[in-house]
Amino acid sequence: MEDTTKLKKKRNVQQKKKRKLVNEEEKTIPDIEDLFSDKEIQKIRESLLDWYDHNQRVLPWRRKNTNPLEIEEEEEKGKRAYGVWVSEVMLQQTRVQTVIDYYNRWMLKWPTLENLALASLEEVNEMWAGLGYYRRARFLLEGAKMIVAEGGGFPSTVSSLRKVPGIGNYTAGAIASIAFGEVVPVVDGNVIRVLARLKAISTNPKNLVAIKNFWKLAAQLVDPCRPGDFNQSLMELGATVCTPSNPNCSLCPVSNQCRALSISEDKSVLVTDYPAKVVKVKQRNEFSAVCVVEILGSQGPTDGDQSESGFLLVKRPDDGLLAGLWEFPTVMLDKEADLTKRTKEINQFLKKTFKIDPQRTCSIVLREDIGEFVHIFSHIRLKVYVELLVICLKGGTTELFSEHKKEATSWKYVNKKALSNLGLTSGVRKVYTMVEKFKQNRLSTDSAPVKKRTNSRKQKSTIVS
Repeated sequence: MEDTTKLKKKRNVQQKKKRKLVNEEEKTIPDIEDLFSDKEIQKIRESLLDWYDHNQRVLPWRRKNTNPLEIEEEEEKGKRAYGVWVSEVMLQQTRVQTVIDYYNRWMLKWPTLENLALASLEEVNEMWAGLGYYRRARFLLEGAKMIVAEGGGFPSTVSSLRKVPGIGNYTAGAIASIAFGEVVPVVDGNVIRVLARLKAISTNPKNLVAIKNFWKLAAQLVDPCRPGDFNQSLMELGATVCTPSNPNCSLCPVSNQCRALSISEDKSVLVTDYPAKVVKVKQRNEFSAVCVVEILGSQGPTDGDQSESGFLLVKRPDDGLLAGLWEFPTVMLDKEADLTKRTKEINQFLKKTFKIDPQRTCSIVLREDIGEFVHIFSHIRLKVYVELLVICLKGGTTELFSEHKKEATSWKYVNKKALSNLGLTSGVRKVYTMVEKFKQNRLSTDSAPVKKRTNSRKQKSTIVS
């Protein structure tokens, strides 16, 4: 009973401390809803829009020479909204220069929302391969299908856009303001940085109270006549001038209104002190073993020709990391493992998934541990062990393909040409590149004249001595 009482008291003390910390943090964040005066608002709007008109980057998803008095047809607005949507989703945590090529290819394949709605998830994933965060691509497809199915045209307000899968406050604000002229703000990392420096707000930008207040500040500033251009000007300023580490304050159109710059003149603080730096979450370590299974044709290899060979690919689960994407047979490991342990795990996986037993149902032409690499995700540091297994199936591939018909949704068998053209994640492509490099090195070594190789060894030994 006494222990229970002590435990309750300890919990109450901890809860009071937490409440105190939250209250103190909230006190340090001013009520910034009305921090901008009318004069400041007007000056910032004029300066930013003038700067944007003369300095905006030419990007394929932007409409040039915006005329606020121009009346645009609803169909044109819908097309523009679709382009803005695709670009904004692609731009999340991806560089603009990288996105341009992806965007152009995407719009060439699916120029309208209706075209995208007819696509398959596999097609979308292939087009998205290399951009990362594949769940966003899935949401684009699901959203397109939903909008087309409802038949009411592209949603034109933030409230209606928020009902579309994968569209959050930022994306909704971008589409609504840029494509439909709704007077609403957008707040992303670039906008937060600009606003934090304009008002010298040093609080943690990830703090929920701070985020709400940044949205209030942005809402104050957004220009009622050109909301889309103004929102883009804020983002453009943060991306090109008011950068995280090297802001070019001499080129900033609102430097006269920047409190951080004014404070920094006494050298006690820097403009880059705003907003506060956020400590990144430490990545967890994970380990996996990948086996690239290459199945030779029934005739086997002839003079190094493996044109009849094919590879096994496995579809990842529909939920979680890299959901629904294709990869080489892979097993997750509890920790770093030696070759014996990895081989055992891979053999069990091959037997369970494909009914392939390297000890019984096939003859092994080559089995080689070809190396390892580390693949970085935002929250995971994945160490990947790579193995190449080249086999000939006893009795040919008839039994394999009969199993393939039963399990067609979970794995597939593709030839080398199809594999090269398949949209694969950057991690899977790296595995395949390692395999190809290993094969080339092995082929060049095996085909080198014996005498020449002997001389090379002698020469090497002479240099070492």
